[in-house]
Amino acid sequence: MALPAIASPVTEQRDTSLSGIANLTAEVSQVAADKTRRIQQITGQVKILALNAMIESTRAGEQGRGFQVVAQEVRTVGQQVDEIAKELETHLSQRISELRSSITVMAEQALGERLVDLSLNAIELIDRNLYERTCDVRWWATDSAMVQCAADPSDQASSYAAERMGVILGAYTVYLDLWLCDLDGRVLANGRPDRYQVRGQSVANQPWFQKAVKLGSGDDYVAGDPHREDLLGDAQVTTYCATVREGGRSNGRTLGVLAIHFDWEPQARAIVKGVRVSAADRETTRVLLVDANRRIIAASDGAGLLSETIALDVRGRDCGHYRDQAGTVVAFHATPGYETYRGLGWYGVIVQRVAST
Repeated sequence: MALPAIASPVTEQRDTSLSGIANLTAEVSQVAADKTRRIQQITGQVKILALNAMIESTRAGEQGRGFQVVAQEVRTVGQQVDEIAKELETHLSQRISELRSSITVMAEQALGERLVDLSLNAIELIDRNLYERTCDVRWWATDSAMVQCAADPSDQASSYAAERMGVILGAYTVYLDLWLCDLDGRVLANGRPDRYQVRGQSVANQPWFQKAVKLGSGDDYVAGDPHREDLLGDAQVTTYCATVREGGRSNGRTLGVLAIHFDWEPQARAIVKGVRVSAADRETTRVLLVDANRRIIAASDGAGLLSETIALDVRGRDCGHYRDQAGTVVAFHATPGYETYRGLGWYGVIVQRVAST
């Protein structure tokens, strides 16, 4: 005969999160307050009974004298219990207040550390992406079509270089255009001549070109901050440059500059919007990338791009978090760079409005 199954005891699921602990603390506080008030009510009743007993013993005269002593002792005990109850209430209130403060600090620390991790995630993603851009420009600068055109910029050589750049753009859709420039800053060829008529234009005054012509070898590169390029329809781009050198060798004589224009805005937007902010916090959270001058170069809400700056209080730290004067939590992490890409002093930043505590 099979034995009847014994029902397993139901284990109560406890909320061990900080908010769950805070709620439990509030419950303990309420229970303590209720029980303390109950004790005080009982001692109050004891005092009244003791007072009534003393009155009755006085009326009884000599026969009630002994009972009067007992009544007085009961009254004294009631007063002592009342004092203990008040002390208990005071001490519990103080300790629970301290516990709540500790929970608030722990919650703020946990939130800040989580947001710092998210800001690091954002800046690391862009660093890895931009490292690939530096590899692209150094590789393509050695292409024989670029070398030939920079050495002898005939119409035939320019057409062939443009054709080769068009093939590259067909495979690498993150670029708006590629420009081959001579050492005077004149554009010799570009990959999308049907869209951007830049051949013959001068870019000699562009900061990226001025830095590029001074590069020491074909292994070096220029990485620029996001900017609007009027020759590309005022699009937001980051421009990467490398020198085109004789024979495609890294130590060959400099013949020209290859500039590749990364289509910044949609790529950066995908990164900041892809950071894993909870649905509940999405409306109160901005994920940002800012440059070394604290200028916003990417924002999950699309606001302030290349125009707004933020007051980021890093205090010499690579990462950290704090509350600003408005009570907003700000978390940040500096660019760590990736491989040979050293970064440009950018930061990943998370700005989150939280309820007052």
